[in-house]
Amino acid sequence: MMQTRSDWAQVLLDDGLRLSNKVVLITGSSRGIGRAIALMFAAAGADIVVNYLKSHELAVAIVKKIKAMGRDAVAIQADVSQHAQARRLVAAVLDNYGRIDVLVNCAGVNKDSSVAKMSIDTWSQVLAVNLTGTFNCTKAVIGPMREQQAGRIINISSVVGQIGMAGASNYAAAKAGIFGFTKAVAKEVAHKGITVNALALGYFETGMLLTLSRQLQENALRQIPMRRFGRPEEVAQAALFLASDASSYITGQVIHVNGGFYM
Repeated sequence: MMQTRSDWAQVLLDDGLRLSNKVVLITGSSRGIGRAIALMFAAAGADIVVNYLKSHELAVAIVKKIKAMGRDAVAIQADVSQHAQARRLVAAVLDNYGRIDVLVNCAGVNKDSSVAKMSIDTWSQVLAVNLTGTFNCTKAVIGPMREQQAGRIINISSVVGQIGMAGASNYAAAKAGIFGFTKAVAKEVAHKGITVNALALGYFETGMLLTLSRQLQENALRQIPMRRFGRPEEVAQAALFLASDASSYITGQVIHVNGGFYM
């Protein structure tokens, strides 16, 4: 029998993966995987900052849902690819809560094209959101986390950054950059009690996958040993582990959440 959302949330809570009264900032969390992480973390006891770029109504709806769960939440608009806006986002979180315990860099965008046909703007936008956005938000939270002598940074990346994908060189480059960035920053801040890890995702029942034709979806499915696409909550479960005290001795790691797609 398939578990409901409340069932799997309760299983995790019973196992001690709690974020009681932690303050969590999740970029790009108005929809998709970011939304699933926000709801999972709220179920684990955290207060959530929902960051969005354009989806104001969706962000507000998630805030209402989280508050109905008994946790506090706020929606803050910011383009994380812009350094000044990322700094403003973090400053707003500190003004609201006085601290940031967990940062999840989830904001991302893809614009596929072959290298021969790709414009400089298309290349730059994907790098700006996925890679520079991760840098901007991480840089902004490092100071407060160092003062706290504690913090968790979780970077959402993709298996595409390791295997490449024809027609997505910009996306592959950005996601590959996140792996190196994660390891470098982890070495810089480990002595301050801050861990930095990345999740390498495969195909999930949301976002980009839903824009593919049936044939392309079937082709992708054949490459996954588990013979199914992932569910957003399965990313949220892995992220919750990395955000919790259960992962206190894990840093600088890339954890694959892709059904065996990358082996």
